[in-house]
Amino acid sequence: MSFAPRLSQQDRYATLYNEFRWHIPDQFNIAEVCCSRWADDSSRIAIHYEDDDGNTATLTYAAMDAQANRLAGALRRLGIGKGDRVAIVLPQRPETAVVHIACYRLGAVAMPLSILFGPDALEYRLQNSDTTVAIVDQAGLQNLQDSRATCPSLKHVIGIDCKDETVLDWSTQIAASSDTFKPVNTLPTDPAVLIYTSGTTGAPKGALIPHSAIIGNLTGFVASQNWFPQDGDVFWSPADWAWTGGLMDALLPTLYFGRPILGYRGRFSAETAFYLMEKYGVTNTFLFPTALKMMMKAVPAPRDRYKLKLRAIMSAGEAVGDAVFNWCETALGVPPNEMFGQTEMNYIVGNSIHQWPAKPGSMGRPYPGHRVAVIDDAGNIVKTGEIGEVALNRTDIHGTPDPIFFIGYWKNPDATRNKYTGDWCRTGDLALVDEDGYLWYQGRADDMFKAAGYRIGPSEIENCLVKHPAVANVAVVPKPDVERGNIVKAFIVLTPEVARGKEQDDKLIAELQAHVRGKLAPYEYPKEIEFIDALPMTTTGKVQRRVLRVMEQERAAKGA
Repeated sequence: MSFAPRLSQQDRYATLYNEFRWHIPDQFNIAEVCCSRWADDSSRIAIHYEDDDGNTATLTYAAMDAQANRLAGALRRLGIGKGDRVAIVLPQRPETAVVHIACYRLGAVAMPLSILFGPDALEYRLQNSDTTVAIVDQAGLQNLQDSRATCPSLKHVIGIDCKDETVLDWSTQIAASSDTFKPVNTLPTDPAVLIYTSGTTGAPKGALIPHSAIIGNLTGFVASQNWFPQDGDVFWSPADWAWTGGLMDALLPTLYFGRPILGYRGRFSAETAFYLMEKYGVTNTFLFPTALKMMMKAVPAPRDRYKLKLRAIMSAGEAVGDAVFNWCETALGVPPNEMFGQTEMNYIVGNSIHQWPAKPGSMGRPYPGHRVAVIDDAGNIVKTGEIGEVALNRTDIHGTPDPIFFIGYWKNPDATRNKYTGDWCRTGDLALVDEDGYLWYQGRADDMFKAAGYRIGPSEIENCLVKHPAVANVAVVPKPDVERGNIVKAFIVLTPEVARGKEQDDKLIAELQAHVRGKLAPYEYPKEIEFIDALPMTTTGKVQRRVLRVMEQERAAKGA
């Protein structure tokens, strides 16, 4: 790769990387470092909140601490103890942070679930995790209730502002508890979070994350946010707090440093993003490349319209590209720091524009504390310029265990073992390393793909579509798209009795899209459907998604 480095006045990378050392305490709990230690300052703000109706609120660390104590007491009365799973079906709102802190303080496992999940998606995760209690607000209540009948382990639902007599009222539960609560002692390696990741084969897998993972995330967070925190820093990201990007790249690290984070409940738009950043004096943000593209096109010269304090942008999910990089640098005055990671080991590669030069289009370099390499199938490091799979070693360059790793996949020891080759944890992403140590993304080793910043696994979508009576077989692949990177496309083999014709086909496509929308998350529905007579198959009967994926890439190239 030959992109010239940017902002290359200094390159402190070697010193920062080689001199960094991990220090992990014997006992460690996320609630203590992200809330309790800041609660003595009654004026310190934890969360600013606004919704699309203009309602606003502010939550201090002291108030968050007291509410988390009360909720922990309520959960304990409901029988929740150390290691029990608590589902959190909430958007960005102050109570979401309170629930997380309460779970960690109790030694329970927080299981964030997107409010975009339909009944089927919720049902699988609730069943698989044996979740006992779920906390939800009105937006996610109906889908949760629709899945509740088939989730026998789910004994209690606590509702925030819910008009439903079948759920426990949040305010009542909080009021019946004390402001004080003795926290459970936890080890750094004890489980704290369970996040389900979409898979290309089989059902989604639950990645069990330890308390220590927040420590492992910090080098990347600090670096990608241009040495966070600094005086006056305020963080905001539209990334859903139910996902790793919103939870581990935004909410928890901001709270770890005792700074305020903005939670916004509403649809993302370029104008809304600039409005929020101006109103709340946002200095640091995480924005997907898709969001940056929307902002670039909608407001080409933002500083002519808005008074911004922005000093750092982290971006992940797909390559930013030269056009967006240049716009951020010139129009916002803030070159973006690209980052790479995944739920199982997050924030491992990226940039820090003032500490080492960026190469637009590159994933960046391994962050301090993480020994990253590109390996072959046997686990050997490949030569410079050769394509291999990005992998993270269990230990750093000094031989110290890296605290960023997940514990394993929930109830799936085989998948956990298959994630590793020796001491290398494989990401499933292909890349090459250039002569300066920068990684360049080359695609997925399996069929996973990103669309508009969301990580998409075809299996769950295919499983949903094949439940429709008109569908005999289906394969889901990415179709290249200029705006979103990819869109979800489904190739469908119809059952013989389905009537065909343009009018019937158009009606059926709309029906199938609505079918997926009603069962899964909105971003998972296929924006394009193509009916074919047969799917390409291997001799052993496996669908060859790669054939379809390559075909779409060739079509896109011809179209361009």
